[in-house]
Amino acid sequence: MKNQILFSLIITCTILAGCVTKSRSISHSGYGEDHSGYGYYPKPNDSDPAFDYQGELSEFDVLGITRSQNTSDDEIRRALDGSKRLKLRSGSSVLLIQSGAMFPDGPMVTELGKHFTVVPFSGVPPYRRTFRGVQTQSLDPESYSKSLRLAAARGGNDIILCYWGVLESASEKLATKTVSWVPGFNWMLPDEKQHMRIRLKVALVDVRTGDWAIFSPKPFEDDHLSISPRRAATDQKLVERLKQKAYEMAAKDLVDRYSNLASAK
Repeated sequence: MKNQILFSLIITCTILAGCVTKSRSISHSGYGEDHSGYGYYPKPNDSDPAFDYQGELSEFDVLGITRSQNTSDDEIRRALDGSKRLKLRSGSSVLLIQSGAMFPDGPMVTELGKHFTVVPFSGVPPYRRTFRGVQTQSLDPESYSKSLRLAAARGGNDIILCYWGVLESASEKLATKTVSWVPGFNWMLPDEKQHMRIRLKVALVDVRTGDWAIFSPKPFEDDHLSISPRRAATDQKLVERLKQKAYEMAAKDLVDRYSNLASAK
């Protein structure tokens, strides 16, 4: 009878008592840190400062676009006439960059490695934050982009692939929050429901020509009930599960859209 009463309590206590939302980069996806924005200083820790999160690469830097540049209509027409659709061949070598990370995530390397030769490369931005934590783009995006292409060319890479990702999460505080521990039973009740969504954006740059393309795989969502002592573990399991799904979809979309491998099957 006591068990029946307890289970009834769990069901009826799923009424939401509040909701907290936040966003964080896939390159800084740990639990319990300040993810209010990309322009903050990480909390002190025992790791090497060289591996601290330094913010995100700018698309303008990667693609070599200078926003202040004066451009004529004739230049736009010439660029349009000369543009070619990017194509990856079987055996193409890809310089892989995860924005904000010293190394791309292992599952992304694995998924792309099923189809192409993958060369991991740093995605740490070529600039530092100001003392106020404000991130600015590099002073010369075109120069940075060309340096990146030169590095890729010297490594024998055909394509530069850079990807960005954001994890959007919401924690619903359940009514059980106030009675998460049940005396007499020594049980912990789930007191929060964690919702999470991952969104990726992928940029491809042709090393030889500088032509580029951008696409976004479909977002993935998941949720899980959690208890206070295991909140961090539950959060990180959700993060890893969503990353795996997103990376699999990104690799599939890349093959379907820009490779001759799909038609060869």
